[in-house]
Amino acid sequence: MAQIVCKGLTKRYDSGPPVLHPLDLHIRDGEFVVLLGPSGCGKSTMLRMIAGLEDITGGELSIGDTVVNARPARERNVAMVFQNYALYPHMTVYDNIAFGLRRLKVSAAEIDRRVREVAAALSLDGMLERKPRAMSGGQQQRAAIARAMIKTPAVFLFDEPLSNLDAKLRAQLRGDIKRLHQRLKTTTVYVTHDQLEAMTLADRVILMRGGHIEQSGSPSDLYRCPHTVFAAGFIGTPAMNFLDATVGFDGGAPYVQGYEQRWSLAAPRFAAAGIKLREGQAVKLAIRPNYLKLGGTDESNSASALRLAGRVELVELLGAEALVTFDFAGEHLAALVPANSVPAPGDMVTFRFDADDLHVFDTQSGRNVTLPDAPPDTARQPDATAAPQWSVSHP
Repeated sequence: MAQIVCKGLTKRYDSGPPVLHPLDLHIRDGEFVVLLGPSGCGKSTMLRMIAGLEDITGGELSIGDTVVNARPARERNVAMVFQNYALYPHMTVYDNIAFGLRRLKVSAAEIDRRVREVAAALSLDGMLERKPRAMSGGQQQRAAIARAMIKTPAVFLFDEPLSNLDAKLRAQLRGDIKRLHQRLKTTTVYVTHDQLEAMTLADRVILMRGGHIEQSGSPSDLYRCPHTVFAAGFIGTPAMNFLDATVGFDGGAPYVQGYEQRWSLAAPRFAAAGIKLREGQAVKLAIRPNYLKLGGTDESNSASALRLAGRVELVELLGAEALVTFDFAGEHLAALVPANSVPAPGDMVTFRFDADDLHVFDTQSGRNVTLPDAPPDTARQPDATAAPQWSVSHP
């Protein structure tokens, strides 16, 4: 096992714009880190640079205590699992798994012991004599993982390994990969654009955007305390609801106003966060669909409850829950409600949520103003903070 340290790591192709901007990152020994982001954000490029499949334009990359910038892939002691399985079609599963060890001149007895051990760990022990074409996609990907695992590398690298599989197989293989890491404790870097994979697998998620690190933290950190509008919109299914509002002051007390509603902000919360609001400042209010509850209970009269009322446009049954899309002052918002209390399309509904679940973002900078400002040198990778504490009242 080994830690991975990137210092000012950059990547540029020819004279074009940088694909990866100067990036500082420390992946701890035994940590499972997921690089998450949309296509073109630089996550796969970074993984390939760690693997030695892409040249490093600038900065320094260390695996363990060794700087590996100039080292070829075969000397980095890493194993990579690709999206397309990359199995030899003319070889059996046994031979595919054993291939790397045979190249290293390991004894036949040792190869046999290790092949059968990793095959049992990945439920492949009954398929060792099959060829890849006689296996399902999930079985082929497990064989690819076994081939990487058998070399006992210092670092595992996964490049979107589940994207070619159906939903059921993805869920099954996520569990296999998670159990594998819990057993081996090998430093693992996993690339995906699927935020569900990131949230279920990672010790730490590194959200990337445009060659930069947008936010880094545990899955819970990114879900509960998104630092930017981009992070809030990218993390979470269904996606966050956003509303535009403007900051004002009443006797020195701040409030936000929009859609003919006015919500008072607790000054102590802003003071504790070191935040300075401006008169007329444009902000975005954000709330997750699963925090919206159908109104009408006594709890909805509390000072910290915020109401959103509108007409139901669409109902999508998801099993135990349903996703309700409703029109609020011309904005299409979503709420997750129990399937046994679903309103009908066309119904007028009122939803409420606790003000503590509200996020407020500065429209110009995109930063979450309910969180303390990050130090200048960690502005793109701040530590997560506690959930915002708000007090809201209605006019």
